Amino acid sequence: MAGGAAAGLAGCVPTLGGTGGVGANGPSRDPAFRPQPNADYDAWVAAFRTRARAQGISETTLERGFRGQGFLPGVVERDRNQTEFRRTTEDYLALVASEEDVATGRARVAPQRRVLSQIEQSSGVDADVLGAIWGLETRFGTRLGDIPVISATSTLAWEGRRGRFFEAQLIAALRILQAGDTTTDRMLGSWAGAMGHTQLMPTVFEDYAVDFTGDGRRDIWGTDPADALASTAEYLRRAGWRRDQPWGMEVHLPQGFDTARTGRETRRAVAEWAAAGVRPARGGPLPDAGPAAIIAPGGAEAPAWIVYHNFNMILRYNPSTNYGLGVGYMADRLAGGGRLSRSFGPDETGLTQAERIELQGLLNRAGYDVGTPDGVVGRRTEAAIRAYQAERGLPVDGRPSPVLLERLRQG
Repeated sequence: MAGGAAAGLAGCVPTLGGTGGVGANGPSRDPAFRPQPNADYDAWVAAFRTRARAQGISETTLERGFRGQGFLPGVVERDRNQTEFRRTTEDYLALVASEEDVATGRARVAPQRRVLSQIEQSSGVDADVLGAIWGLETRFGTRLGDIPVISATSTLAWEGRRGRFFEAQLIAALRILQAGDTTTDRMLGSWAGAMGHTQLMPTVFEDYAVDFTGDGRRDIWGTDPADALASTAEYLRRAGWRRDQPWGMEVHLPQGFDTARTGRETRRAVAEWAAAGVRPARGGPLPDAGPAAIIAPGGAEAPAWIVYHNFNMILRYNPSTNYGLGVGYMADRLAGGGRLSRSFGPDETGLTQAERIELQGLLNRAGYDVGTPDGVVGRRTEAAIRAYQAERGLPVDGRPSPVLLERLRQG
């Protein structure tokens, strides 16, 4: 999400209810995401309108912008209860770049290849990276979010925890309406106000959005993602993206490699990494695209990556290292690349991802619904395990384990 509230211009770490971005097309059906009476909010809006007029927002725009809008209690709840834990890289990739996601991405990106090539030619930003960001943010345009941006940003500006930031977003959203780029009923997005196919915050839209299609509007919300993809390219270009240079690649680390040397802050010449035994996972030489870092979240025997300058440009869009790896991995898959060459091995529960997927499938078969097995143990899987344990008189802890898997295998 470009321009989110978490870290300056960079976005909030994507929620994983869907994929990368809003994970939405649902929240506004919840009463908590429909306007509710709130006298304090109404008083705030009345005072805000005076400030908005002083910044050039017309009365017509204010009337049009706030018509049908209002206080959304669900937005405040989401803002106050953002998940702070960090998923493992393995879980993150399973959630945003599964084989199903890759198949969806290839099918959705194929009709956009000509446009993406044109954008790459004009901006220098890799077409597959743009496609991957589209995938992680809104699952390739299938989950744009359906929460009214004026309601969301005004609610968060009134709530006050980050009032100045969200009032600026609200003013920008009203200026977008005033400029005629979209209408209030089409200006929908995430609970935090991120909008369109690639989840731009209103202030970022103002600064970076482009009319790639030439129809006189910067339309990031419609069925055609061209303006959104080009706007994201403009964001990355101006951030410092380097044309014709890679973001990174999967590598194999030599036995005994000192993982204390890994991390984005430890940058070395490519020749130095090569001398230390770092090799591309698919063979060949390491690309020399300037100083590079090694990221090995699962240790030296698990998947690892060498990352270059352009990886840091992806992180300008969202500062999570997992997000950057997710975009890079998805970009490689969209370009025709294969799965990771190594597995992450057993996790803290003692199970591999394949075994966790098997456990979830067996729970489903036994009548304990965990949804589609993906190897990621979340609340739904934990609840199913607790129910299974309770009905069989086992200690109830909701945790997967090799013992539990074997019991499920036995029926």
